[in-house]
Amino acid sequence: MTERRQLVERIWARDPAVWTGRDEGRWLGWLDEPARMRADVESIARLAEDVRGDLESVVLLGMGGSSLGADVLRRVVRSESFHVLDTTHPGAIRRLEDRIDPAQTLFVAASKSGATVDTRAQLEYFWERVPRGEQWLAITDPASALASLARERRFAAVAPGEPTIGGRYSALSPFGLVPAALLGIDLVALLDSALEMAAACRLDDGNPGLELGLSLAAGWRDGRDKVCFTDVSGFGLWVEQLVAESTGKDGKGLVPAAGEHGDGPDRQRQQISHIDAASVGAEFFRWEFAVAVAGALLRINPFDQPDVQAAKDRTKEVLAGPDRPLGSVSSLEALLAQAGPGDYLAIQAFVDPDAAAPRIEALAEELRSRTGCVVTTGFGPGYLHSTGQLHKGGANNGLFLQVVDGGRDELPIPGWDFGFGRLIRAQAAGDLAALQERGRRVARIQLDELP
Repeated sequence: MTERRQLVERIWARDPAVWTGRDEGRWLGWLDEPARMRADVESIARLAEDVRGDLESVVLLGMGGSSLGADVLRRVVRSESFHVLDTTHPGAIRRLEDRIDPAQTLFVAASKSGATVDTRAQLEYFWERVPRGEQWLAITDPASALASLARERRFAAVAPGEPTIGGRYSALSPFGLVPAALLGIDLVALLDSALEMAAACRLDDGNPGLELGLSLAAGWRDGRDKVCFTDVSGFGLWVEQLVAESTGKDGKGLVPAAGEHGDGPDRQRQQISHIDAASVGAEFFRWEFAVAVAGALLRINPFDQPDVQAAKDRTKEVLAGPDRPLGSVSSLEALLAQAGPGDYLAIQAFVDPDAAAPRIEALAEELRSRTGCVVTTGFGPGYLHSTGQLHKGGANNGLFLQVVDGGRDELPIPGWDFGFGRLIRAQAAGDLAALQERGRRVARIQLDELP
């Protein structure tokens, strides 16, 4: 049996020794999820139709793997009535509220654990405005805190996730498919394309997931750890989490870099296939299988995220103390002076994503020009559920520039001792502390310091 054949068969046999031999076997439900969901497609479509009714818009509240798949689907069909809220910034929350009529909106709270502080804060904010369970839907794992809350508040429905699937592998589970149904996407076509790809990923030759995974790992072995690709319909945001959070641990990692050119000794070029509402299912599965393959060759567990908790712990500590303004840390010039061959710069922007986007994009271009390094951009706190694992658990070749608001904007969270403004400041401070604990090269500047 060839090594290729053996690797493919062992992945499908759920052999944890393919990776580290720990608990990987219990996180492989994604291999069967397209078939499970295909058998359940009618009930998913019916649930979406029942809860949506005649409501004008949908707002999905979620972070990381609980929202990124849905956001890709929203972009693919270019929906103007489906919104994804993946920030705790007061300005962004106010702007979304201004864009919708809450009385004509279905709110979808999505969280695997049901305990994500960001999503729970968003939920409490909009529940005070729309305390009617018939306008609420939860997508969460069975027996989670969110499932209990949804029953207590008489939500219209609770769509159960599959406990054997981690968040970043959940796009073809109810976390992606219920939003797809709410968007009016043909679930049969989407899942059939995923099933075709799953079948192809069992082959020796012509196995798209295997080939991509082998290419990712070969690039990493050659020192080309920056994975450069052209984004397609926001699919790159989902790839970013899948690649970074899966591989960024044990001092190793692949750095996803959407929009970067692939020329350079530390870069590899990969392609995202053309996607539409049907074929996106196949592309989800291809990348999932590929990252599982790459994880095997990097000898890491691609299904855990041991360093994500660090920022959460530091955030809790900050919230337990007095509320202090976020000052600058080091300087941009001092940070850039440390850039060397093989490094990358990560902009971590705890700002209003839409309002500040042009300035953040301009900053990224300036940093590319000045250093010649790959530059990535993440908006906090969303990136904490995505590339945050890579930043802290991957190789020490990142330079991290945190950009924060200088103001004291606040928006109360009903029933909580702090508001969204304090929460996002604490999340920024917590992640900075977690990076510093790991000896990472970091700086913080104020948004007003940018041109």
